[in-house]
Amino acid sequence: MKTVLLALGSNIDPERHMVEALDALDALLGIEALSPIYEADAVGSTETPRFLNAAVRLTTERSPSDLKFGVIRPLERRLGRVRTSDRNAPRTIDIDIAAVEGLVIDDDDLRLPDPEILTRAHLALPLADVAPGFRHPTEGLTLGEIAARFRHEQGIARRDDVQWPRS
Repeated sequence: MKTVLLALGSNIDPERHMVEALDALDALLGIEALSPIYEADAVGSTETPRFLNAAVRLTTERSPSDLKFGVIRPLERRLGRVRTSDRNAPRTIDIDIAAVEGLVIDDDDLRLPDPEILTRAHLALPLADVAPGFRHPTEGLTLGEIAARFRHEQGIARRDDVQWPRS
């Protein structure tokens, strides 16, 4: 069993799609911890709607590849995700494996840990909320230490009005 950290994002009807994705992930894998929901500027375009972002922590025996292609991608499709050549296109839901305890993978299909944890507040902050002591396997820093770099970042704010599970 390994601790897995997932990052979620949505900017098409995000309040609905984020909650639906969390419901499905909990049913499929069991969510142990959920970060607050954050609202952040879209990467790469000022014309793209803002994203809701969150992170979850879970424990699974599934391999990262099985998790990505056997659970996450089918779930994204079920929730209306359409992949295009534009990495920053609007989407109903985006679920990424951000890190897996003790693993470093760098191949065409999967990079772990996600290299953007070190450069993107919308990843670092929610991941630190669910696993502040989780140590980045190549940098040696905890997620809490990485997130501290972004605590005063502009363009990102908590959205405490978006709740899961639904009350």
